[in-house]
Amino acid sequence: MFTGIVEEKGRVVSFLKGGDAWKLEVEAQKVLDGLSVGDSLAVNGCCLTVVLVDEGRIAFDLLDETVRLTNFSELREGGSVNLERSLRFDGRVGGHFVTGHIDCHGEVDTAERRGDDLFMHVVVPRKFHRYLIYKGSVAIDGVSLTVAEADETGFSVWLIPHTLEVTNLLEKKPGRRVNLEFDMLGKYVDRILEFRREGDSAS
Repeated sequence: MFTGIVEEKGRVVSFLKGGDAWKLEVEAQKVLDGLSVGDSLAVNGCCLTVVLVDEGRIAFDLLDETVRLTNFSELREGGSVNLERSLRFDGRVGGHFVTGHIDCHGEVDTAERRGDDLFMHVVVPRKFHRYLIYKGSVAIDGVSLTVAEADETGFSVWLIPHTLEVTNLLEKKPGRRVNLEFDMLGKYVDRILEFRREGDSAS
């Protein structure tokens, strides 16, 4: 479990296809504190298991399915990724509850500076629009953000200078894919209502 408050940007050292899995190696600093093999780490919002921690580098094994469902296929050596360690239940919780299980891709179609802030609009597959609520929460590449506007194609967010400094969202130009995870509460409510509808139609 995560909160969507990114701790640092890591640098991609390598991302290669091996015999039975993809191998992602990332250079980092802050998230190494207390990190061990077997721990969970959110990388661009996707929950991955650490398989190696060594001299400022972290490695992960990824399934083909993980690469297919995320924007990891666009990772390149030297690129940046958002990193967050899993939640500890001994302090304040910022952001919102994020599982690290990506729901879908979105595509940035607007990313423009407006004063010191950045306005971003993301196009979302139609079937996920029901999770977009004005002033609701959404995680973009693992960053907890507030929906400023939901429309017929997707949603918009505003990014403040601090968010742009500590995450990789400033690099998301129009045409780039982003990993999206919608609010868990909304997904549970939707599923409960679906069961109720199915029950009413069966009776």
